Amino acid sequence: MSTLVTAGLVALGAAAGAPLRYWLWRRLDAPGRPVGTLVANTSGSLLLGVLSGLALGGHLLALLGTGFAGALTTWSTLALQTHGLGGRVGSVYVTTTLVLALGSCAVGFVVGAGLA
Repeated sequence: MSTLVTAGLVALGAAAGAPLRYWLWRRLDAPGRPVGTLVANTSGSLLLGVLSGLALGGHLLALLGTGFAGALTTWSTLALQTHGLGGRVGSVYVTTTLVLALGSCAVGFVVGAGLA
């Protein structure tokens, strides 16, 4: 697979993942309640787990994993929102996000491996 094709597929996937992340943010986030970011990171982790369980590679992984899920998940926003929530609430939020995201990835992997 050529680098140009791979880059194009990543961009195509990101063109769908980034607007979805924006939509989740606009619909679900509120001051002191970053639910949209939590949903984006958890669902993106689930998708990456499924793709890994399916042992996808090449074009599909570039499109769906690196492109779509990579643009959907937003760890930099997680860091900024965690800081904005303050020490105690921020610690709970980041811990909740990590537990849900890692758990979702593990569940996705099991599901994907079962489908493979």
